[in-house]
Amino acid sequence: MWGRRSIAASKRAGVAIHARHRVALCPSPLSFFPTSSATSLFSSISSPQLPRLRTRSPIPAPGLHLGLTPARSCSAEARMMASADRETLPDVAKPVNYHVSLFDLQFSGSWGYKGVVTVDAKVTRATKEIVLNSKEIDVQSAEVLGKDDLTDDVFAGASLAKATEITYDKTSERVALKFEQELTPSDIVLSIHFTGTMNNAMAGFYRSKYKPVGEPAADTPKEGDVYYMLSTQFESCDARRAFPCFDEPNLKATFDFEIEIPKGQTALSNMPVQSERDGSNSGLKFVTFEKTPVMSTYLLAWAVGDFEYVEAMTERKYQGKSIPVRVYTTRGLKDQARFALECAHRTVDYFSEIFEIEYPLPKADLLAVHEFAMGAMENWGLVTYRTTAVLFDEGKSDNRYKNRIAYVVAHELAHQWFGNLVTMDWWNELWLNEGFATWVGWLAVDHFYPDWNVWSQFVAEGVQQAFHLDSLRASHPIEVPVRNALEVDQIFDHISYLKGSSVIRMLSAHLGQETFLRGVADYLKSHAYGNATTNDLWAALSKASGQDVHGFMDPWIRKIGFPVVTVAEEPGQISVRQSRFLSTGDAKPEEDETTWWIPLGIKADPNLATVDTRALTEKSDTIGEIGTDGFYKINKDLAGFYRTNYPPARLAKLGQSLNLLSTEDKIGLLGDAAALAVSGEGTTPALLALLEGFKEEQNQLVWSQLSSTLGNLRSVFSQNEQVAEGLKKFTRSLAGPAAERIGWEFQPNEDYLIGQLRKLLIGMAGNSGHESTVAEAKRRFDLWATGKDQNAIHSNLRSAIFSLNVSEGGREEYDAVKQEYLRTDSVDGKEICLAAMGRTRDPALVKDYLDFVFSDKVAIQDIHSGAAALAANSKVRHLLWEYIKTNWASVSARLSSNNVVFERFVRMGLQKFADHKIGEDITDFFKSKDTGAYDRALIIVSDNINTNASYKERDEALALEWLRAHGYA
Repeated sequence: MWGRRSIAASKRAGVAIHARHRVALCPSPLSFFPTSSATSLFSSISSPQLPRLRTRSPIPAPGLHLGLTPARSCSAEARMMASADRETLPDVAKPVNYHVSLFDLQFSGSWGYKGVVTVDAKVTRATKEIVLNSKEIDVQSAEVLGKDDLTDDVFAGASLAKATEITYDKTSERVALKFEQELTPSDIVLSIHFTGTMNNAMAGFYRSKYKPVGEPAADTPKEGDVYYMLSTQFESCDARRAFPCFDEPNLKATFDFEIEIPKGQTALSNMPVQSERDGSNSGLKFVTFEKTPVMSTYLLAWAVGDFEYVEAMTERKYQGKSIPVRVYTTRGLKDQARFALECAHRTVDYFSEIFEIEYPLPKADLLAVHEFAMGAMENWGLVTYRTTAVLFDEGKSDNRYKNRIAYVVAHELAHQWFGNLVTMDWWNELWLNEGFATWVGWLAVDHFYPDWNVWSQFVAEGVQQAFHLDSLRASHPIEVPVRNALEVDQIFDHISYLKGSSVIRMLSAHLGQETFLRGVADYLKSHAYGNATTNDLWAALSKASGQDVHGFMDPWIRKIGFPVVTVAEEPGQISVRQSRFLSTGDAKPEEDETTWWIPLGIKADPNLATVDTRALTEKSDTIGEIGTDGFYKINKDLAGFYRTNYPPARLAKLGQSLNLLSTEDKIGLLGDAAALAVSGEGTTPALLALLEGFKEEQNQLVWSQLSSTLGNLRSVFSQNEQVAEGLKKFTRSLAGPAAERIGWEFQPNEDYLIGQLRKLLIGMAGNSGHESTVAEAKRRFDLWATGKDQNAIHSNLRSAIFSLNVSEGGREEYDAVKQEYLRTDSVDGKEICLAAMGRTRDPALVKDYLDFVFSDKVAIQDIHSGAAALAANSKVRHLLWEYIKTNWASVSARLSSNNVVFERFVRMGLQKFADHKIGEDITDFFKSKDTGAYDRALIIVSDNINTNASYKERDEALALEWLRAHGYA
């Protein structure tokens, strides 16, 4: 999954983590169906409204024809051992196959539905109780039948047992079915009748509202003037929100699914449609899907809507024929799915090649979902996406979104093998899914679009973000013990995704990519259709490489934080010392006990491609034969996940030798210098001197790091007018000339990175007060806003020009962008406008903006974007905090329907302050609140504010002194 939720009290959950990040969802206001009204759904077997319960003819699990033997799931012994430190379901029953049937869906009002789930299961020991996971589901009846009691369509003969008591534990999200008769070890069929709700919380089986582009089919779900599509989001623990199930990743099973829908609508699921038949009335039909492979509950998916699609066939043949790859959208949007389709069908073939396992399913569907809390979800055979992660409108969309789509499509398709075919044994090893999918997603994009230079992008964006979070005390190890699955969402963060992928990149560089992928392929083959652990991956990579991968990688996975390598120079040699890096620069001895394996990657001769591959395996070491009078660079291409702290004179020399550095080296040099200034191990004057040397830089990705570094400096020191003005002038001196050189006009067939650099430099120059840039941005905006020239603003420059005009202007400019938000049909238009509106510096408009963000005009999934925009606006970010305090009841009510957005809003909106008093005020305010949805966000906020405030207090005078000495203040 790309992008993701927070946690409840770790004491209760037993999560071994310093600070908590994600949380079990707050109780939802969604209605329940009263048990008192329940009647047996089997009261009239012949009734046409009843679903066909099951088909007895065996259907082989897809993928098994590939010659892969399904891996054995974790042994009973291993499961018993794990249960000691995990809160798992009682191990009395293990699912083998589910048949899920949903019918009588209500497309307005209650949005309820009825369902029957029959589970082929193995009872492993005598019991009178079976416990499943269930949330917001009303179980009306349950019974157990023997396997021999099944005919093709209905149950025959007496049941073995009927549940005499059905009880719920809402805290653990479980339902207990109690029987008078004891169930003995055997194969059984558990049949459960239930009712549920298609909620609007973007979790479980839910509804998404949207504004149709084309004329919808007459029977499209609709309430008032709003149209709906239906889809699912089950990861991590929300399959239980759609039907009762054994909702744990290592309780894999196969799934048969069917659903009753209006005849004019399309139903999708993991597998192709097997058959259709008439429903309970002439306007309805039952759609039945083929049996899935063995998989975890969180990967089951279905969707219903007024869909259309674009299709391409794989070039590679699978069992002698190509596989159809489709991207589905609601009616009128399919043409915007063509770029995603181009990426998808090629990526399926590419991964089949490098993983040495053919894509395991008979089809690959992608679906654009109008309301989606995350970026995308890797459901096997039916991947779901936020619209901006899969749709691109040529000529209207910013080209940056092509980059995003290519990556997110690849990330999710990587999961079809790494996560779906082979699943982590338990949620503590989530990084096996997400870290690998992140790395291999970029690998695929680099393969198809080498001119995008995406590994430099990964270093500038992915590695630096991972560094930032992992430098806080609020960080956690990549692999962290998770006792209760409801708390797992804490680790859907930059550590699992970006640090995980960064250490995979480091390992791949060390072993060699070919060797690394050979080991990955062996891992996948050995554990296909089963579950695996980190140690299983290390074993496969050790075998492929002949090295002790477990030995040198284990600390990177199971220890918190990362090191900084401090370099000292002596005649003819250097000494290196590793220690834990904290953004506060005050690691205590007990926090600095880890000794990491650190590949030093020393390049001592700029004219040679060879790199010294030795590793630092002790706390310190001395390296001879390095002439300190000449050139050398540690951690070439930032391949290793660590900071490097050079002596000031060496840092200055490197800054004067930029022509000898790769793009990744430059990004790493800037990132390291900035982080070390914040921690106090470096200084802001040294950082500014380094930045000054980049005036002639022409690489967009280096400029991206320059922009990020300068943005943080201007944010931290924003309340000191002299320093703020000095940094503004300093930024203008760098970006202004560069913006003038690159100009405003996009050329036909222009390189993607050149176009992105133009947008970046215009934004940087304009926001630092570069007069000609501001004037041209105003001229183009006026032509566009007055209707004189609707093409005056290039689609790639909307964000820069809108932001500049809202920032420099007043009500007129703000309202023009607001109206564009309301009317735009560009898939990325709303994101761009919402961010631009947050650049206003007028307090009255900030109030209007926040009221707008919390209105029904802005989808819940996008509310955190408003918080992020104001947090980046140093002049008025305090008004966001005042608004939150003043309007807490309405703010929390709006956000409480989805904890993903709630956590993001708190974290992104409050972490930019650099004032201890505001930090204390935030802590005091939330003391009396139920912070279950954003516990960890508050700790991250506190860590960031304390870091920023301490940095400001320590270096404010030094920064001003340097700026004055160099004519900027």
